[in-house]
Amino acid sequence: MSKRTRSGSATRTNGQPMMSKAERRAAAKAAKARAAKARKRREALTGALVGLAVVVLLVGAFLVFKNWGGDEAAGPQSAASATPDGGTLLTPPAASEFPPLPEGADPALGRKPDAGRGEGELTDLKVTTLIEGTGPAASNGQTVTVNYVGVYYESGQEFDASWNRGEPFSFELGAGKVIPGWDRGLVGAKVGSRIQLDIPTKLAYGENPRPGSPAGPLRFIVDVLSIK
Repeated sequence: MSKRTRSGSATRTNGQPMMSKAERRAAAKAAKARAAKARKRREALTGALVGLAVVVLLVGAFLVFKNWGGDEAAGPQSAASATPDGGTLLTPPAASEFPPLPEGADPALGRKPDAGRGEGELTDLKVTTLIEGTGPAASNGQTVTVNYVGVYYESGQEFDASWNRGEPFSFELGAGKVIPGWDRGLVGAKVGSRIQLDIPTKLAYGENPRPGSPAGPLRFIVDVLSIK
């Protein structure tokens, strides 16, 4: 069904030139290459979209977690509180086992004490052993780890407690790292003891305490957990 043109080439009945086998193979190869290239473009686009979706999900999860964490941080236990060394501590995560009681300690040390308020005018340091421990006695130069509750002596209102942070407090005894009432009152305290310290103003934070520190006479209930 073909005919010859003036140039002698074969044509189809519709007037289009017929391709040789080599030309058909070349055309098929080119079409296959174009299809492969298009497929790669689609795959690349799909991969980019998937990657973008993952990034969006991660950012969204981060924002949700951050907002959730911010709500937790706004709780009453997250506020900075004055410590016996005159500094401040922020609330850390609660320990898995708190408090870490020394071996053989009275189980009462596992419960936060009620400090209460004092009576009468407090002019001198008063040390009262509420629970007698059986461990070694603390001496100057040693690192003492304690749990404590601090209240205003006259009202009994709590201003600080390591219990609220879920973390004991450690310091070097007799090195001036804490208020004088602690340095003096805890010398000789045995591990496993619960000591009540009634501290006059002059041995606490002084007449003009720095901002954030409690003023006036104070009462601390201190549990001696360990010494090094």
